[in-house]
Amino acid sequence: MTAKKTTKRTSKRAAKKTAKPQPSMAARIAELETMTTDRLRAKYAEVFGEQTRSRSAAHLRKKIAWRMQANEEGGVSERAKKRAAEIANDADVRTRAPQDAAKKNDAPDPKRTRTSKFSGGSHDLRVPVAGTVLTRTYKKKAISVLVLDEGFEFEGTVYKSLSAIARAVTGTSWNGFTFFGLNKPSGKTR
Repeated sequence: MTAKKTTKRTSKRAAKKTAKPQPSMAARIAELETMTTDRLRAKYAEVFGEQTRSRSAAHLRKKIAWRMQANEEGGVSERAKKRAAEIANDADVRTRAPQDAAKKNDAPDPKRTRTSKFSGGSHDLRVPVAGTVLTRTYKKKAISVLVLDEGFEFEGTVYKSLSAIARAVTGTSWNGFTFFGLNKPSGKTR
């Protein structure tokens, strides 16, 4: 029995003597900066135990460094995990659509629905749907423009663009979207 104990002690001492000292965490993280993307992907597989689809070297460095530190220093504390679980349990997460949600077979109410024809996908998204009335006050005069499928109507005349209407109202050249406040999210005009 004493021979076995001596052998175990001797083998532990031998393992300590042959084992290389582990570089510091900072040195191991600094080493990641010199690795190629392919080497980082291999290191990721080593550290995480699975392959990655990422080819972003910066992303891989951050993920690997985080996991190496978590493995060595313990990762997220039990208190933090418990708190995260409490927050998740308190969250109002809808897992099903409401019972009165519109069915796929339901037709929209024609009184509340307006259809419009757009030509070949070249519709400018700043232009409202046909039937919308754009209003603006210019020099104490109210200006109302009806958006049509093919242009804009102002005072009984159909114009091709909002810029043409702005020119007719002001007598100067204007960007029509700016004049009617369609360029700015706040809707303000000059």
